[in-house]
Amino acid sequence: MTVVTGQDTAKTRRTLSAGGKTVAYYSIPAAEAAGLGSFAKLPASLKVVLENMLRFEDGGFTVSVDDIKAFAEWAEKGGKNPREIAYRPARVLMQDFTGVPAVVDLAAMRDGIKALGGDAQKINPLNPVDLVIDHSVMIDEFGNPRAFQKNVDLEYERNIERYQFLKWGQGAFNNFRVVPPGTGICHQVNLEYLAQTVWTDTDQNGEEVAYPDTLVGTDSHTTMVNGLAVLGWGVGGIEAEAAMLGQPISMLIPEVVGFKLTGKMVEGTTATDLVLKVVQMLRKHGVVNKFVEFYGEGLDHLPLADRATIANMAPEYGATCGFFPIDGETLRYLENTGRDKDRIALVEAYAKENGMWRDADYAPVYTSTLHLDMGEIVPAISGPKRPQDYVALTNSAQGFYKVVADYRGVDAGEGAQAMTGEGGGVVATPVDARKTAPVEGKDYTIRDGSVVIAAITSCTNTSNPYVMIGAGLVARKARALGLTRKPWVKTSLAPGSQVVAEYLEAANLQEDLDAVGFNLVGFGCTTCIGNSGPLGDPAISKAINDNDLVATAVLSGNRNFEGRISPDVRANYLASPPLVVAYAIAGDMNIDLTKDPIGQTPEGKDVYLKDIWPTSKEVADLVEKTVTREAFQSKYADVFKGDEKWQAVETTDSETYDWPASSTYIQNPPYFRGMSKEKGKITNVVGAKILAILGDMITTDHISPAGSFKPTTPAGKYLTERQVQPKDFNSYGSRRGNHEIMMRGTFANIRIKNEMLDGVEGGYTKGPDGQQTSIFDASMAYQAEGKPLVVFGGIEYGAGSSRDWAAKGTNLLGVKAVIAESFERIHRSNLIGMGVIPFEFTGGMSRKDLNLKGDEEVTIEGLEGDIKPLSTVPCTIKYADGTEKKIEIKSRIDTAVEIEYLENGGVLHYVLRNLAKA
Repeated sequence: MTVVTGQDTAKTRRTLSAGGKTVAYYSIPAAEAAGLGSFAKLPASLKVVLENMLRFEDGGFTVSVDDIKAFAEWAEKGGKNPREIAYRPARVLMQDFTGVPAVVDLAAMRDGIKALGGDAQKINPLNPVDLVIDHSVMIDEFGNPRAFQKNVDLEYERNIERYQFLKWGQGAFNNFRVVPPGTGICHQVNLEYLAQTVWTDTDQNGEEVAYPDTLVGTDSHTTMVNGLAVLGWGVGGIEAEAAMLGQPISMLIPEVVGFKLTGKMVEGTTATDLVLKVVQMLRKHGVVNKFVEFYGEGLDHLPLADRATIANMAPEYGATCGFFPIDGETLRYLENTGRDKDRIALVEAYAKENGMWRDADYAPVYTSTLHLDMGEIVPAISGPKRPQDYVALTNSAQGFYKVVADYRGVDAGEGAQAMTGEGGGVVATPVDARKTAPVEGKDYTIRDGSVVIAAITSCTNTSNPYVMIGAGLVARKARALGLTRKPWVKTSLAPGSQVVAEYLEAANLQEDLDAVGFNLVGFGCTTCIGNSGPLGDPAISKAINDNDLVATAVLSGNRNFEGRISPDVRANYLASPPLVVAYAIAGDMNIDLTKDPIGQTPEGKDVYLKDIWPTSKEVADLVEKTVTREAFQSKYADVFKGDEKWQAVETTDSETYDWPASSTYIQNPPYFRGMSKEKGKITNVVGAKILAILGDMITTDHISPAGSFKPTTPAGKYLTERQVQPKDFNSYGSRRGNHEIMMRGTFANIRIKNEMLDGVEGGYTKGPDGQQTSIFDASMAYQAEGKPLVVFGGIEYGAGSSRDWAAKGTNLLGVKAVIAESFERIHRSNLIGMGVIPFEFTGGMSRKDLNLKGDEEVTIEGLEGDIKPLSTVPCTIKYADGTEKKIEIKSRIDTAVEIEYLENGGVLHYVLRNLAKA
């Protein structure tokens, strides 16, 4: 790949010698010397963006000298200057759930450009793209030595059509590599192998250029690599495809929140406990659309694995990224994970030369700051349905009881029921909202709070050897005392890379984990993405659902949204891997792990958490002994080769894809069919009906679920009509290459609540006849009548995953506008990218002030003609009785280029037309 740079950049281009060779680079101090402004006080994260401006300035890439000067003005104005800039990341990272639809779009664009008279070869990534297959393995088998192989076999059996398609894409497109199944999770593979911190490439003159490693990814947790000082964040597949094809990312220079860490972690706490506190603090502070940069002397005591855990959860605290500058710990991690020694030397030299090195004097300007003393961190979990729902472990049992009481409609603090006492007097006794139910054919009962899933899963924590070794030591000590998991708990271990399995074996800890039920089930996202599979016994599921129990899951992941983990589980808790093992042994969220016994020895002696918790020294000693440079080099030596199963996958060799008509996984989407050569115009939304009225924190999981679905759903009916058996349905996530299924799954989360229906959960609404029906069927009926649709929402609409299908499905259902109180960053961008306009209420108004029933009509004007970014436009609500209410709403078309996207019908249409014309 050749990096194309600006043509008139001699004033900032310099050379640097390191690692045995000399490379060119773009110097920020040289920009200061050239009179472009003072940049010394910029945070390192913004210096990375500034370097991007220097490298592309005056090269016909829509970067100007004023864009560069704007960064100096940012520092002068105390960390604020929201100028629109065109940013170009070095590479793109994808996983298969989001990557398959992106490759489907690229294949469809090849068909589309040929229809417009263009060259199919113009649809090729210009930047390196890596796709890691990590979201497709399900936990069908667990708790035994054959679990891994059985799950791998089922993964290939279910997903062979998708894998054939991805292999075709690898051969058909330039700059596109696929990391095969069973290797690891994309963010962990990126952190441990793909990322370089400082990237090098040749420019159009054949000269080697060094520049910061940057990327965007089609998964919101792309942010993990910011722990390695690699600036990256999640975007929807739509935006990623545009970036692949050379379209710069339009963004405003962000505010940067400085998060100062001091002190050091105390005995008995983990990086998970730290990150859950960070999430809570930053959510409260408000960091949507902002960078967060961590600084302070506390970083001197924070291993890079812990930094990566914090960076990973940037989507959970709402930031674009959580960045850690380059320092000595960065170099140590690069060395320990097997990076080339010359590259490490270049990283150090480049960071110091270009003002991106963190030392004792590092004190940049921030927009605002927070402070946390890590010595104050205590063990914690987060739940039951949001990552920011922080619960100190000492309050976990009490907090869970309140969850149950709220669900049952009982006052958890003072709830009492009147009972007749002796002598006829009335006494008050506390109400216990908890239910208990027998499990058919078993000698145990379960109740509200029974832990039915305990999963060590997700790159968030499995990338961190300290918590993984810690989990293994908890298992070892528990095993020595004769403890194991409770029989109703489904346990699983799904590391984010093969290196984890290597060091657990080297430490002889896998045997201990196996003994308490945590056998290896696969290398992938599994439970964290909803691929938890069926519970251990159908009778457990039956007992839960027949008795409406509030069953719980405990996982070492980053997401615990409603309906995400398992259809049988109502309350999901995030916890460190050692605590996941402890909860599997306790088997009950009602147990206070800080003071109640978690089990008994065979002799009947109570065992407490402190009895099986390892010391920090025990963990650190094993990490130093078993997590080696050689292990990383060995496991990543043939990362793109795959096993025999992957090598045996057959595919075609063709420029365009031969869409199999019978495939229920891969279908040619309708986006570019019949597309004209010229763009259109943005039009007003007139007489739209309301498809859904939704509440606060509606996540992309609510809008486009990733997990399993039943035969009675619109998606299930579609597959049944095509003779697909329910056992072969797989998941929504695995079928994202088929728009027919995905539009039927839009707004179909089993826990979503449409406020126009009283107390109904699931993907339902009112149809044109006013009767309850599925969202999909109502959409089709309204579209048949030629009626546009709108959706209303609350605050933080579109939080969570970066999935583009939350926007694609919205578009295909005929929704022209979404009106909410606020939007999360990625979903707002995705809506624009798919031609759906996001609007926000103004003046403190919300959907509740409108008293909507769902039978109103909505008209939005002021969109035609010369609309400007962030314009306020009139909206008229016409009620069923003929009365009208006029309000003002703000369009969240944030930048000028987004207006062009909407005029074209979306960002991909914009890119396709431009490529066809070129």
